[in-house]
Amino acid sequence: MATISLPAPLPDALAGTPRAHALDRWIFVLMAVWFIALALAGFIPDSLMKVEMVRMGIRPPFPLVLHMHAVLMGAFLLFLLSQTWLVATGRSEVHRRVGPIGGLLAVALVIVGFVLAPTMYHQVRDGLSFAPPEAQDGMRALVSNLENILFLQMQAGILFALFLVLGLSYRSRDSGFHKRMMIFAPAMAMGAAFARMPWLPHTVPDSPVSILAYQWLALAPLFLWDVIRNRRIHRAYLVLVALYLPFNLLAITAWDTPWWHAFAQRVMGVA
Repeated sequence: MATISLPAPLPDALAGTPRAHALDRWIFVLMAVWFIALALAGFIPDSLMKVEMVRMGIRPPFPLVLHMHAVLMGAFLLFLLSQTWLVATGRSEVHRRVGPIGGLLAVALVIVGFVLAPTMYHQVRDGLSFAPPEAQDGMRALVSNLENILFLQMQAGILFALFLVLGLSYRSRDSGFHKRMMIFAPAMAMGAAFARMPWLPHTVPDSPVSILAYQWLALAPLFLWDVIRNRRIHRAYLVLVALYLPFNLLAITAWDTPWWHAFAQRVMGVA
């Protein structure tokens, strides 16, 4: 009886088949370090400035959920670093045993993220009622900007979760695909760090293009080394384009339109 045989998977230097260069295993560690550096560069100066504003009484204290989100995101990035380090140093068994911790962190991070967005929105919108007349125009612009940013926050939460699910589902079947998905997931949240880097060129608040572009660029080191080593584009990047690009196009189309503001207000329960 005739049988159907599937083609053997293509060699993947970054998955270890073959692996002839030390950077093949360390590139994922470097990507985790890169994400941590981006987060620190974006959030530390911004947080110090806002802490000082709270101390001076010109902005309300940070809500608890914001602290929870910061701790969880930091913990997830450090966990990603530890997991990539374990694989790079040949401790794959330990990597597999502690893997479920990352899953718990990811679930908590997504839940807290979807609580954080409306919390911050309502804090600003409620503050509009108490703002002096000379500050109300600025507050209204900030509320409008938060409604636009809601799309990017939703995009980050959805794609972060989706890439993690894809990565975990392939961890035993295709280690190369698994590794790339686990890097793509946190990259979807790097826009928040880039938005807090005023020394970069930005199109926000007029357009989300700069934030979307910086998130693509955040993955450039992995992509370039991948192409150099494998001399082809790994299918994981096709999945990235298929999932991320539609969100990009929708964000650009919907940004600052009346129908998006109306939708965002309904989502926030103020319409």
